[in-house]
Amino acid sequence: MKQWIEVNGTALRYEVSGTGPSTLVLVHEMGGTLDSWDHVLPALSATRRVLRYDTRGAGQSEKLAATPTMALMADDIAALLDSQGITGPVAIAGCAVGGGIAMTFALRHPARTAALIAMGPATGVAPERRAATLARAEATIKAGMAAVVEESFASSYPPEVRHNAEHFRQFRARWIANDPHSYACIYRMLVETDLAPSYGRIACPALLLAGIHDKLRPPALVEPIAQAIPDARFQALDSGHFMAVQTPGLVAEAIGRFLSEQGI
Repeated sequence: MKQWIEVNGTALRYEVSGTGPSTLVLVHEMGGTLDSWDHVLPALSATRRVLRYDTRGAGQSEKLAATPTMALMADDIAALLDSQGITGPVAIAGCAVGGGIAMTFALRHPARTAALIAMGPATGVAPERRAATLARAEATIKAGMAAVVEESFASSYPPEVRHNAEHFRQFRARWIANDPHSYACIYRMLVETDLAPSYGRIACPALLLAGIHDKLRPPALVEPIAQAIPDARFQALDSGHFMAVQTPGLVAEAIGRFLSEQGI
């Protein structure tokens, strides 16, 4: 059952599913919502508790009035866990920007992180792309989400991974329903983020996933991140950027296997 709560200075929509001795937190991609995990959830919640939520500025959570930081987004998770009385170490999985938030959580709250799964993680913006990213943020505000959806999906949801027409239709409509101002704030957050110097401080077991059809963060960009994390492995999937939506079976299998190996 989906609920709302005020934590860490914002209002978040969240849901807790499943039962078991361990907890898995799911963090969706930029432009997504907790619903992005709908078709992955059944497999992952069969033996564990799963907490998923709309990140600050997304879905039905409180919208953004200013640019947040990755640290603030990660601390939202800690506050949400506290609100549910979940104090022990959790596994955390995030896709794209959600992957960057999950990595930041592991860095800021190492004692609370049992394992990390980062799927095509957004860890910053290369210097040569920052001006274009900021311009895209402004264009999104001025023109709206529908005006930029085709260009965005050409890289993030290409025809090669539109396996299920209904899943694509629903995700596209949810994506267009985003608040353009909040969406632009996340672009600005990414421009101000650089997690690369911190990769080596991630202390938990980690799995880095990349989609071979992901034109934004392909395997060639994700594998070096795994190599920089002390206890990490890398796996490329026949998927795209929004892999939990595009290939939920592959994602559930990869995450489930990894967590089982960690005893989670």
